[in-house]
Amino acid sequence: MKQAEFDDKGSCVRWTEAAGTDPARVYVHGLGAASTVYHAHIAARPELAGRRTLFVDLPGHGISDRPADFGYTLEDHADALAAALDAAGVSGAELVAHSMGGAVAIVLAHRRPDLASRLVLVEANLDPYPPGSTGSTGSTGSTGSTGSSGIASYEEADFVENGGHARVLEKVGPLWAATMRLADPRALHRTATGLKHGTNPTMRRLLEALTVERVYLQGESSGELPGREALEDAGVRVVTVPGAGHNIMFDDPDAFAAVVAGTL
Repeated sequence: MKQAEFDDKGSCVRWTEAAGTDPARVYVHGLGAASTVYHAHIAARPELAGRRTLFVDLPGHGISDRPADFGYTLEDHADALAAALDAAGVSGAELVAHSMGGAVAIVLAHRRPDLASRLVLVEANLDPYPPGSTGSTGSTGSTGSTGSSGIASYEEADFVENGGHARVLEKVGPLWAATMRLADPRALHRTATGLKHGTNPTMRRLLEALTVERVYLQGESSGELPGREALEDAGVRVVTVPGAGHNIMFDDPDAFAAVVAGTL
């Protein structure tokens, strides 16, 4: 396990790493998740072997620290991820990022273009939740997506101290709850709220403006990707995975690994 400080109080973002050749491949998890749980079975596949591989847990999640006074905005998470990559001596990485982690990867590539050479975005959140929304649906409209947790519909105190966290864990079901319960409730709420607010310009506009190779995976069961044509016009390759939902790495690991390997 390795670590790097991401604030001025000594809080650390942590990751596990497999040795291999550069450019490094960096896996970034979604809200209430952990990188190894969602991606280790993909990285271990023969077609992806031999590359230096990092599994980073964002602040407040998994094995990383969870300071109570941290903002947990998308920009904050991107800066923490940058601190990890800088400490690891990584540049020009391939970022494989799921859901909320995809939004973080987009922000990172915008703020630190030296750190990213390719983005593989798996149903990444591209837009703030609609005005007036309580976060009942995700930005891609997919079941199991970040917005479907309902976390951002709570005030922070109600979520952290008055039972909101427990209600959400029950709502999302045992699979997502298995990793969500490992995340700090305050960090979870602030991250979900930051995702609801998005960035300015939006993550979608940042993605369209990037010049690195960009691939966006959409599960067929999640419905059509809003704004697909404009993304493709901007050079983003959109791949719809038949029969898959939001968690494409579990629903169709063969297709997921093929896209990461560049053979699909």
